[in-house]
Order: sequence, then C-alpha cells, then structure tokens
Amino acid sequence: MRNTLTRLIAIAAITGLSACASQKPLEIPTGQPSFYQSMASREAKLDVVAARDLITIYRRNNGLSAVQLDPILLAKAQEQADAMAAANSMSHEVRGTLQARIGNSGLEHSMAVENISAGYHTLADAISGWRNSPHHNDNLLNGKMRRMGIASAYAPGTKYKVFWALVMSD
Repeated sequence: MRNTLTRLIAIAAITGLSACASQKPLEIPTGQPSFYQSMASREAKLDVVAARDLITIYRRNNGLSAVQLDPILLAKAQEQADAMAAANSMSHEVRGTLQARIGNSGLEHSMAVENISAGYHTLADAISGWRNSPHHNDNLLNGKMRRMGIASAYAPGTKYKVFWALVMSD
C-alpha cells in the first residue's frame, strides 16, 4: 500500500511538472508600474484604477471592504485638484467646503471625507503620505466609505507642482 501511494505521488508530481512545462512562461512586466509614474508633466495621466486598487488593498489588509470608483467623486476630486493648482494653494476650502462642493452634485450619501496633498509627484508617494498622516489615514480606513474619486493636477509654475485630491463617500 505504501509503495502504491508513493508511486501515485510521484506520478502526480511528474504530471504536474510536465503540465507546468507545457504552459506559456510567466511574462515579467516591463516598464515602471503606473503608481510610480510622475504626474509632474502635462502628458501624465493618473491611473485611477491603480489608485483604487492600492487603497482597496490597504483597506483589506486592515479588515475593511473595497472601494469602488464613482464618476461623480472622480469629477469632484478633479475639480478640487484643479482649483488648488490654479490657486497655488493646498486647501480643503479653495472652492468651498467639501459638503458644499458635493452637496448639489446628485451624489446620494450621508458621509464624505477628503484627503488633499501637494508636492508628491507619484500616486505611490501621495498614498504613502496619507497613510503616514493620522487624520488622512483615518479617512483611508473609515469603514463607512464605499466609493471614491481621486485626481491630480499639474501646475508647473507653483511651489508644489502636483496637487492631489481624494474624495470618499459611503
């Protein structure tokens, strides 16, 4: 019985190895991941799917649910990032309070939070900065949040060059 079991394991291992050998080799991605792409140029385009995925992974690692991209929140985040860049000012209220900005947008929500920053050139750096800031981290890890929008704006003639806005709601 033991010899039969040993033979079966050996056959399974050989079969498994030959099946692996017949598959296409693993393709290693080339280039830099999008979350390391510099946003400090007019041609740069933020990968919002990568942003959602990074935030979702962070939330899941902390026992929370995923967040989904929301077109209204994406637009509101872009408006805020653009307004800060145009004003050369990192402020939550450069165009009014968050509640005022999303209040008449048609977004159904009972709670919303916002993270802003400036000076970070990559998505990875912006999210890392928020994770390292207690108040911003509280927003990222708010268990009520289910939807998000994120944006960056490039302003070459300003102190910070790149402005960021993340808006999340329930």
